Amino acid sequence: MPTVILLKIVFDTNEYVKKIAKSDTYFHTFLNKENIAAGILRLGPGEEDTQEPHESDEVYYVVKGDGFLTIDGKNHDISEGMSYYVAKKVAHKFHGNKKELVVMYFFGGPDV
Repeated sequence: MPTVILLKIVFDTNEYVKKIAKSDTYFHTFLNKENIAAGILRLGPGEEDTQEPHESDEVYYVVKGDGFLTIDGKNHDISEGMSYYVAKKVAHKFHGNKKELVVMYFFGGPDV
């Protein structure tokens, strides 16, 4: 009989945001498969985004917050409901948020 592996298909991202706020990290990858990864990034006001360029293309969706996303040296204003594409191996970081920033991220491959 074949082995059945159950894949989680429902994710409570609000719960992840609460856990991140109480932890020493500012992100949580909740789905990490060969062809896709997804997670939540949370930065409090003035908190530093220390991420390095990734090995996969990435899309960010701003759930709430303000500030800027620097992509390859150029600043982009961010606001709720906006999405941003970052190609693999391109330097990028969030900064300048004056209120809590919550962003969902999606990789076109695994989060390694």
